Amino acid sequence: MGVIKDHPELALFLCLSAGYLVGKLRVGPITLGGICGTLIVSLLLGTQHIKVSDDVKTVFFALFIFSLGYLAGPQFFNNLNRKSLKFFTLCLIELVCVLGIAYGAAKIFNLDVGTASGILAGAATESAVVGTATEAIAKLPGLTADQITTYQGHVATAYTVCYLFGLITIVLYTSQIMPMMLRINLRDASRDLWEKMRGSGDGAIGSDEREALPGLVGRTYHVVQGKGRSVAELRSAMGAGATVESVSSGGKVLSPPPEDLVLGSRDTVLLVGRRDAVIDAGALVGPETAAIPGMDGPLATAQLVVTQRSVDGRSLGDLRGEHPEFTDNGVFVTDVLRNDQDFPATSDTVIHRGDVLTVAGSRSGVSKVVARIGTVARNSSTDFVYLGLGIVCGSLLGQVVIHAGDIPLSLGTGGGCLISGLIFGWFRSRRQTFGAFPPQAATTLKDMGLAIFIACTGLASGSEAGPLLRQYGALLPVSGILMVLVPATISLVVGRSLLKIEKPLLIGAIAGQQCSTPAITSITQVAQSSVPMLGYTITYTLSNFLLPLTGPVLVGVLGS
Repeated sequence: MGVIKDHPELALFLCLSAGYLVGKLRVGPITLGGICGTLIVSLLLGTQHIKVSDDVKTVFFALFIFSLGYLAGPQFFNNLNRKSLKFFTLCLIELVCVLGIAYGAAKIFNLDVGTASGILAGAATESAVVGTATEAIAKLPGLTADQITTYQGHVATAYTVCYLFGLITIVLYTSQIMPMMLRINLRDASRDLWEKMRGSGDGAIGSDEREALPGLVGRTYHVVQGKGRSVAELRSAMGAGATVESVSSGGKVLSPPPEDLVLGSRDTVLLVGRRDAVIDAGALVGPETAAIPGMDGPLATAQLVVTQRSVDGRSLGDLRGEHPEFTDNGVFVTDVLRNDQDFPATSDTVIHRGDVLTVAGSRSGVSKVVARIGTVARNSSTDFVYLGLGIVCGSLLGQVVIHAGDIPLSLGTGGGCLISGLIFGWFRSRRQTFGAFPPQAATTLKDMGLAIFIACTGLASGSEAGPLLRQYGALLPVSGILMVLVPATISLVVGRSLLKIEKPLLIGAIAGQQCSTPAITSITQVAQSSVPMLGYTITYTLSNFLLPLTGPVLVGVLGS
């Protein structure tokens, strides 16, 4: 233990490795997750009075919160519209309930500001609140250094207990109990909604599916009837449903062939396009033949970033109807990626600027689609100029203090970096030529930043855990359960009775308003479908921004 005390970096990474190992333990559908596991391990190690510089905690929290905002930015601003208003209502219910319950518990049971903030963070299963509340406590006027340390320790301890009970409650409530309350089989309801969303078939296929009779085909023909025609003339005669992808002439394969190339009797052409159009085009060219080596290549695929304003808010079905490049050239959307989440490529899936679509089809067709609605994704390396500038702007914004009467309100580094991350991420989605921050890199920084911050908090707070648990006993677990059940139940009633949200989407949205990734994971496992994810992503993005701001608000109100 003496070695760990002398080298705190050992303690940090021991907390990460052991914490994530503890987080993998599963009881039924419940897993603690790496962050809660890290906090438990760090609290235990913290009883040995291991010291880590506060600067380490601040730096990694800034990285975490900026990355979180950057990933959520495009979706957050896209959801500020009428269509998402009903989902925004669910987030407001969550916000009002958790703040009201935390404030009421603090007044009724005379809780200190740290314990109340920890209850808020843990019961809402929102780890970022730990950071924003801890930072806000450090700026409260009139507190001694020992009081600040004590209250910050209470945040971590109360968070750990409430998070555990809140996590178990939200997972079981959404995946097991809510379907029974709604009188549905979640698997069947999700499948029915999926079929309804797919409609009559518009060429959108799932990322794990292949069509038995694909609409997009390639076939080779010997030139007989088409002898003496140029490639341009043949394309014009075939119409928009098929195109000449390559020509084998004189032992050479020309791909793409020049428009003025005149076809000879010994040539072979590869036609790509809609199946019916390619079959009909055979009568203009000649008899079909087996593929010739060098001509049979894979269809082109591209990661397309949606940048055109006219496309924002349109469904995939609308896109195919409004842009003939899809149907005329047989181009399919096989996957929709928003931030780090995949969505089913159905006709009703709404596309926003910044989404990444995987499109497949003939090379020329894919190029036409890319030119009309976006640009090819280029996100291979991080632009550290953009990343560093964003964190600087966020840190400066966090230093601004606004007084509401006698109550000092400040975003702090956490809130400032969250807002700057949202803005920088949103702006990057509009201008894909700079500011690259690949989702994998952003997710890694987000996860590691939060894990290191939590480990630092736990190590500093371990000695405070025992007395707090003995003082409040059952209050913490009961608070964790109630702060999940109350807003979730209200949202369930309002979502069905007033907002008329489809039941699988509503269950996913309630998991999202709680920012609970384990809950949506359990829901999709029960549903055996990603359909509930469509409701989850909207409320998750909004709550991910709004809930961290509740930490400074609660601290400011109670601290006054």
